[in-house]
Amino acid sequence: MESVRFNELEEKIKDIIEKSTLLKKRNQELEELLKNKDNELEEVKNEIRTLNEERGSVRTKVDSLLDMLRDIPV
Repeated sequence: MESVRFNELEEKIKDIIEKSTLLKKRNQELEELLKNKDNELEEVKNEIRTLNEERGSVRTKVDSLLDMLRDIPV
């Protein structure tokens, strides 16, 4: 009787250890995915910043050209 209970306990402990190991592995995978997504997000933010700067530059040039056109007598 004691042997059966001991075996059950042993199996439960093995199961818990196995699940714990799987959860740790999955946690590491998710942390790596999160890190990659954070890096991607930072790249996109930098790209947006660059595009906004370019848009501002183009807007300034267009405004300058429009001002020059206003000065031309028609």
